Amino acid sequence: MKKIVTILVLLLFVVSVQAQQNKKKGATSKAKVEKEFDPNGPIIKFESQTVNYGRIDKGSDGTREFKFTNVGKSPLKITKVKSSCGCTIPTYPKTQIMPGESDIIKVKYNTKKVGKFSKSVSIFTNTVPERNVLRIKGTVIDPNKPGPIRKEKNMLEF
Repeated sequence: MKKIVTILVLLLFVVSVQAQQNKKKGATSKAKVEKEFDPNGPIIKFESQTVNYGRIDKGSDGTREFKFTNVGKSPLKITKVKSSCGCTIPTYPKTQIMPGESDIIKVKYNTKKVGKFSKSVSIFTNTVPERNVLRIKGTVIDPNKPGPIRKEKNMLEF
């Protein structure tokens, strides 16, 4: 009787492990479904995907622009824009960008926080690949407080 119970428990264990492996295989095969490149589709081309603010004063204008062009053969549509944190606010065109046309995506960084920053903004479009990443970086300095960064800058001004 002990042998039968042991065999049944082992059989149940093997069946459950096999079912979990099959479930994982099905999930990964569905996740790997990607759009194929369409030579007649839209293609987004940025002049630059990184903006370096350099050293910027606290409270100054933190708005920068990313210029892009639709170099594809059909209309480009930006479907969603997502920043890596609440301190970065992107603004993007809501209308379609026709082939050959250019537009801009504005990114405003909150310059009230002193120190180095490096943030990203994900742009989702009807292109392949669907997601493009823009990056901003720099250092916010407080002009009213002396510090290693401000002193270094002042030394360069002499």
